[in-house]
Amino acid sequence: MATFKAWAALNAKEKLQPYEYTPEPLADDQIEVKVTHNGLCHSDIHMKDNDWSCSTYPFIPGHEVIGNVVALGANAEKISGLKIGDRVGYGWIRDSCGFCECCVEGQENLCHKGYQGTIVGHHGGFQNRIRMPAKFAFKIPEKLESQYAAPLMCAGATVYNPLRIFIGKPNVKVGVIGIGGLGHLAIQFASKMGYEVTAISTSYNKKEEATAFGCHNFVLIKEVAEKVPNTFDLIINTSPYDMDWKTLITLLKPNGKLCLIGIPAVEIKIPVMPIIFGQKMICGSIVAGRAYTNEMLEFAALNGVKPKVELMKLSQCNEAMERVLQNKARYRIVLLSDEE
Repeated sequence: MATFKAWAALNAKEKLQPYEYTPEPLADDQIEVKVTHNGLCHSDIHMKDNDWSCSTYPFIPGHEVIGNVVALGANAEKISGLKIGDRVGYGWIRDSCGFCECCVEGQENLCHKGYQGTIVGHHGGFQNRIRMPAKFAFKIPEKLESQYAAPLMCAGATVYNPLRIFIGKPNVKVGVIGIGGLGHLAIQFASKMGYEVTAISTSYNKKEEATAFGCHNFVLIKEVAEKVPNTFDLIINTSPYDMDWKTLITLLKPNGKLCLIGIPAVEIKIPVMPIIFGQKMICGSIVAGRAYTNEMLEFAALNGVKPKVELMKLSQCNEAMERVLQNKARYRIVLLSDEE
């Protein structure tokens, strides 16, 4: 029987440690992937520590996974068209019902029965090999290097989704709050789509980089009410922190939308009158389904959207997590397999 080598937390709040296990037999609808790259997402840390009360142990993180197909279940090629050697990626979603209205439309992120998370009750990509349903493997475009493709599997799909769902016209103005792992990708995608992009940050220390990512304007969040009122068709808020929501509503044009993709740790309080009389909207978005994830990967390859990454070895995963927690990562850490 095969033995997979991984990095796992045996209990909540503990550091990852080397871990070996014997996987279940390869199912007919699964593929086995030799993992080469893992993007490190803050959600991996939340799940490791059971911050969302849904983690199981031993817990193997990793939901921005890139690797090569090394084995196919009996029906896997028919399901996915994949072949041995293909380079594929996995993101936040492992599987869904496949039959509800949303799944049929390629919006498995909204599956009526609830999708299966890659690291929710299952082992993630921090291992030398992984077995996963074939239908949620995304073939990586040839022009997209693996180190850049890995963060796109979650972070890229998360910021791309609202840009496709909530914008229905050209010549729009997009604001991006937070110039971090999500925000620096949101700026790139929105700019490459032809929108006027304003980066909104707490300080000027990322202005030069934000401009290089493609933003046309840069403004401090404490100055937005004065400098950019009634400006935006869409604001993408990547920050998980509580904010002056009343002020943010004033930044929207009539029919404008404030989209939350960073999950606030508190309930938000909003003024009703400007929402009603301005026909404004507060909405949310989670990672994209298969349709927009495939589109996002092709768009990134064609238009040169690349996350800014730091490369580390998988065996340095604990050190990498500390860098994320200390807000030192610029802007996504990608862990390379220690194996050749």
